[in-house]
Amino acid sequence: MFGEYAEIWRAAEKVVYSRDLASVSSTRTRIERDFDPDAVRVLKETSETDITIGGAELAGQALGLGLVDECHLFLGPVLVGGGKRALPEELRAQPELLEERAFRNGVVHLRYRAIV
Repeated sequence: MFGEYAEIWRAAEKVVYSRDLASVSSTRTRIERDFDPDAVRVLKETSETDITIGGAELAGQALGLGLVDECHLFLGPVLVGGGKRALPEELRAQPELLEERAFRNGVVHLRYRAIV
């Protein structure tokens, strides 16, 4: 399973949104300094494959702008104390649960239709 994911990830075109990162270490990757919702809309309309957005802040922005069709959350049974929220506090949404799956290691996958 992980080998298949790694193969897909390596083959994918990737955009990293960062104001600080000087360079990228993976192939097929470019840096954009500012998140441009219109550019993401064009990418969605022209892409032949699914687009993935990672990171709580960026995903929250994309959700708030109506750019996200589905949200996949993987919850792991690890208690670490603090950290970032899965989604921004100010985001208000009513997602529709489409699928849930529990893995033997305790991780749970939740797939939602994004309704903001």
